[in-house]
Amino acid sequence: MAKRKKAGIWAGIVSRNARVASQFALRVGRAAVKQSMSRIAKPAPAAKKSAKRGPAVLAKRWLTGVAVGSAGSRRYHLFVPAGLGASDRPPLLVMLHGCGQDGVAFARSTRMDAIAQREGFLVLYPEQDRLANAQGCWNWFETRSGRAQVEAGVVVAAVDQVIRRHRADASRVAIGGLSAGASLAALVAARHPERFAAVAMHSGVRPGAAQSSATALAAMRGRGRSKAWSVPDVALPPLLVIQGTADPIVVRANARAAAHAWAHAGDALDTAPVREGAERRLQRGSRKPMRVVDFKRRASLLATLVEIDGLGHAWSGGATGQPYSDPTGPDMSRLIWAFASRQFRKARV
Repeated sequence: MAKRKKAGIWAGIVSRNARVASQFALRVGRAAVKQSMSRIAKPAPAAKKSAKRGPAVLAKRWLTGVAVGSAGSRRYHLFVPAGLGASDRPPLLVMLHGCGQDGVAFARSTRMDAIAQREGFLVLYPEQDRLANAQGCWNWFETRSGRAQVEAGVVVAAVDQVIRRHRADASRVAIGGLSAGASLAALVAARHPERFAAVAMHSGVRPGAAQSSATALAAMRGRGRSKAWSVPDVALPPLLVIQGTADPIVVRANARAAAHAWAHAGDALDTAPVREGAERRLQRGSRKPMRVVDFKRRASLLATLVEIDGLGHAWSGGATGQPYSDPTGPDMSRLIWAFASRQFRKARV
């Protein structure tokens, strides 16, 4: 009897010690998570001075997160400009990188963060998983298998997460990208037009031009057999198409085809004719010249086509020394923001 009583006492002691150890481990785990998050969200050294202005003002930050969708998870980077008040609802620009890039490299080449700091908007850089594509390409062409659609869903999940966590204005969201990122950006906006106020394709292929990896190359070379792509019963957001005339990867014909298809996608909703405006030739200093054409229905802009003379498969006006970047072209980062901000202002009227 005494042995049983003694055993019961030891069992109680062991049980209490286990509870104490579990509670301690939980506290340590929470502290570790907080410490890790503080490292991620720590302001850059140049932003420390602005961080001292008070708790109501945020210093600029380069944050990392993970969005989860039906295609699995995708990492993203988020640029938050300094000076945002706690009650501000900033616009959001989503930037999808091309093949052979990631979010960090794309941010460096486009220098979009500098514009975001000046204008006060967030920049979201989702990243493709190398297990999903060994070259880091978004699978924009895999519509037959459904992989393109689910990757589009992950991008939307990342947008939702940023809107929820960082108070971005859901009515002022735009999306753009380069090459494979441009093609996926157009697909995302075509599938979720109510979520985006503007779209920008730089050196990309329109939705419906390819249905698998076998047809993607032909589509990029302008020889794809375009199939009808489903358009929701709402108007598509205005599209900005940017294309180099000397691009050997995504040929020039894709740009006009994308602008034309996008402009006519709403023909079933509105029978008024689509009018193609006169071509305008623009050049700034010694930068490569560009030709601009607008597609409108009545007074509403549907698409703008920008063709840049002599530009290859690279971001026009990008940083020097970066892959897929041409500093001698007109600054497309500035043009994309100007295009998006005009649509934001119209949405607020």
